[in-house]
Amino acid sequence: MGEKIENKNNPIARRKFLRLCGSVVAGGSILAITGALAKKGLTTDATHFWQIDPAKCTQCGRCETDCVLPLSAVKCIHANRVCGYCDLCGGYYRSNVKDLNTAAENMMCPTGAITRQFVEDPYFEYTINEDLCNGCGKCVKGCSSFGNGSLYLQVKQEVCKNCNECQIAKVCPADAITRVPYAMAYKLKDE
Repeated sequence: MGEKIENKNNPIARRKFLRLCGSVVAGGSILAITGALAKKGLTTDATHFWQIDPAKCTQCGRCETDCVLPLSAVKCIHANRVCGYCDLCGGYYRSNVKDLNTAAENMMCPTGAITRQFVEDPYFEYTINEDLCNGCGKCVKGCSSFGNGSLYLQVKQEVCKNCNECQIAKVCPADAITRVPYAMAYKLKDE
């Protein structure tokens, strides 16, 4: 009694076999895709974020135009400890300004995201309004050319969609945008 009778035409045994084969194929496919993503350097891990290396960034303007968001997740950051608090700031004013006034034609920032406040003669404090900043990098380029380089671009993690394949990183000519662990999510200049 207790003997198992094997039937070659048993449809139930065949179904179990086909389910097992399907599971193995599906599991192998998932492993292959995961391996391919890991090999490419991409990850779906929520502990990794897109970040700009300020030392590599060339302020090409692609952060403004190629982000999937209507207003780029890339924003200008001000390294206060590096800033000279100059009256004639290369990131605030355009070069060859005739009058030091805040008329739009004199300003480096096309959206008016940089404001300045008088501290004491001849020093001013500069502040970035991230809601207005479009990540164009014009102020960063000006500050690097005629100042201390205290302005730089960075991906704001609370705004970024953290796409699997960042559109800006795909077109960045300097390969300045990479995916890094959360602990390295911001490379700051003033540390």
